[in-house]
Amino acid sequence: MYEKFGKRAMDIAVSLIALIILFPVLLVLTIVGGIQMKGNPFFVQIRPGKDEKLFKMLKFRSMTCEKDAHGNLLPDDKRLTDYGRFLRDSSLDELPELVNILIGDLSLVGPRPQLVRDMVFMTPVQRKRHTVRQGLTGLAQINGRNRMTWEQKFDYDLQYISHISFREDMRILWHTVGKVFYREGVSAEGMETAEDFGDYLLAKGAVTQEEYDKKQAQAKEILAAFEGESHATPVR
Repeated sequence: MYEKFGKRAMDIAVSLIALIILFPVLLVLTIVGGIQMKGNPFFVQIRPGKDEKLFKMLKFRSMTCEKDAHGNLLPDDKRLTDYGRFLRDSSLDELPELVNILIGDLSLVGPRPQLVRDMVFMTPVQRKRHTVRQGLTGLAQINGRNRMTWEQKFDYDLQYISHISFREDMRILWHTVGKVFYREGVSAEGMETAEDFGDYLLAKGAVTQEEYDKKQAQAKEILAAFEGESHATPVR
């Protein structure tokens, strides 16, 4: 009963109340972010959600859009500003995702939505994590966040979707507050941002370069198809 009806009702109620209470904070971060990032303070990224349906996830921008002489984006550590690092360490960059929760793209608790280029490298079993709404926080986030292997993250995700309950969601939310307060597990050791799943598999020799390139091309095709649909002119 909770999984089918109560969980979504709680998502709507909590996200709506949080948006109202945190509106002044969101407004300040929007203004400061616009100044710090010299433009749009928001970052929109396409992620696979429930049943692998793609959606646009909203976050506060933590990296600039600086490019090199050839028009390529600079490495993450070059584009991540002190302000952006503060947003990530405090998890304030995640606040706009409350909008995604309110409209039904996300849930408060669930497997954390990964990138499309991560999804294509997952095994059929690992992709079962998409049978539920992805979450703002989840079981993996309170057990190490980005300081664990990809396999461990997926194991926690699958463990969660097998035992969804109100009590478990409350436990995860409570522990999330502590993790955010103490800024634990924000990034992997020696890395500003989390390593892509495909890069991780290639580095450990779990996939060949040919398989890696094929999967990356598949991810680009999926994104291109979604963006094409999003920009398609509606029939009148």
